[in-house]
Amino acid sequence: MSKRSSLVVLITGCLLLCSGLVKAQQKQLTYCNPINIDYGYTPIPDFATEGKHRATADPVITMYKGDYYLFSTNQWGYWWSHDMYHWNFVSRHFLRPEHHVYDDLCAPAVWVQGDTLMVFGSTYSANFPIWMSTNPKANEWKEAIHEFEPGGWDPDFFRDDDGKLYMYNGSSNSYPVYGAEVDPKTFHLKGYRKEMYLLQPYRYGWQRFGEYLDDTFLDPFIEGSWMTKHNNKYYLQYGAPGTEFSGYADGVVVGDNPLGPFTPQSMPFSYKPGGFARGAGHGSTYTDTWGNYWHISTMVIGVKNSFERRLGIWPAGFDKDDVLYCNTAFGDYPTYLPDGKADHLQSRFTGWMLLNYNKSVTVSSTLGGYTANNAVDENIKTYWSAATANAGEWIQTDLGNESTVNAVQINYADQDATILGKSTTTYTQYRLYYSSDAKMWHLMADKSQNKTDVPHDYVELNKPVKARYIKLENVHMPTGKFAISGLRVFGNGGGSKPDTVKGFIVLRTEKDKRSAWIKWQTVDNAFAYNIYTGTAPDKLYNCIMVHTANEYYFKAMDNKMPYYFQIEAINENGVSQRTKVIRVD
Repeated sequence: MSKRSSLVVLITGCLLLCSGLVKAQQKQLTYCNPINIDYGYTPIPDFATEGKHRATADPVITMYKGDYYLFSTNQWGYWWSHDMYHWNFVSRHFLRPEHHVYDDLCAPAVWVQGDTLMVFGSTYSANFPIWMSTNPKANEWKEAIHEFEPGGWDPDFFRDDDGKLYMYNGSSNSYPVYGAEVDPKTFHLKGYRKEMYLLQPYRYGWQRFGEYLDDTFLDPFIEGSWMTKHNNKYYLQYGAPGTEFSGYADGVVVGDNPLGPFTPQSMPFSYKPGGFARGAGHGSTYTDTWGNYWHISTMVIGVKNSFERRLGIWPAGFDKDDVLYCNTAFGDYPTYLPDGKADHLQSRFTGWMLLNYNKSVTVSSTLGGYTANNAVDENIKTYWSAATANAGEWIQTDLGNESTVNAVQINYADQDATILGKSTTTYTQYRLYYSSDAKMWHLMADKSQNKTDVPHDYVELNKPVKARYIKLENVHMPTGKFAISGLRVFGNGGGSKPDTVKGFIVLRTEKDKRSAWIKWQTVDNAFAYNIYTGTAPDKLYNCIMVHTANEYYFKAMDNKMPYYFQIEAINENGVSQRTKVIRVD
């Protein structure tokens, strides 16, 4: 080999090595809820009378052959991922021609049986198949059974360590969830279904129906069964009281046998009634590559239709007393992805604070009453819309002072969308800029050539930047107007953390011990507060984020238990010290 050839090989090798290093440095470390997947649009015309919109719910994640598989309602397919961040969509219809329904895998059951991935969708009929695959990445499926005659809405199948198979199902505001043993070869029930659990809203306040837990309009629903086994105990999880509400949550009952009897945990373990995107009900609990528990569940938007929803993922686990918990504190802020064995009682929140809550916004145009500040009000239900979807429409947020920016989440809204069902050809394109003076702009992220659908795109910067202004410029929308429900900038404002909250009290009376009035003194340099609560002083596993208020009506308690509370204040620069834990009988 000549000296020149050797030099070329050496330079080429160095370039490849450097390229590999750059890619390694660019590995995604964090994510932000709602998760950013290419959600399909509702396929049901009657659900789209107030506007076509994206929608899914009732998610299941299952590990299979080293990858994560995600199935959810009416997506005309499913996703797989190797890292729990980059999700690859596989297009497939699971309905047969004789199934004259819109619900293609509504609230699906997914489980692993031997070396096979199994799937079954909700039905009240007796002619839906159970599907099976040993190569789901390649979309290779066949029927395990042509007709699963028992049917069942919101089903879950649980394969126990001894090889026995159990089914749970039910979605009703009159009846309980049911369970039965199933023959794993014939898929016939081995006996009658048994009652597992019926809601007790007269005791557990969080189970009451309605946005304000006042049982207005309907009785509460129980639905979305999921079974997890831990330390020889069986944790039957369920969603309640209604998917439309901020307080939609997953409760759990615990027993020594897969068919009960069960004892309820007083509070829902998956609970997120506050923050930007609310709700954490009807989901599933799974383990990652390292054996850590996570929980995925449904988040509500409910603007175009009550069933306009998204998905969120949170760290979960079991404490030393085998209590199942889910850590939703800062549950829609940047959170570290799994990277090894971890204690999920320790927060995976990055510490990157929201920098532009209710800050000044300027825009290229505005459609009607969809005003600019809707994009920074920390409410996914409200949004700004430009007058058009034209390239060049833009929105600009002022952080108030030069700050350190680590990440930006871009939450698109559906305004004048034209799609029903799943589209695999749509895509979103934009450019994201930053500036210190709103005159000289620097490119932060260029997605102008992107060919994927990113309705909740999340840009994690390899290196943080200093900026006061962030500008999002539209290049291409998949459908509808250029509309944003949340342009959320994360990092640190560089100032002082908020002061510790003073005057924190919880007023609970004998009239209805499910409810309390929580009050505190406003902290001048805070824009939000986290209230932590639980039924033991060392188990404050439930968190409620409250913005620009100094009171909260908490109506989720078990009327037979004492409760414990703490509060902390939040601003652009960090989090205050928590107050001392107080007990309320």
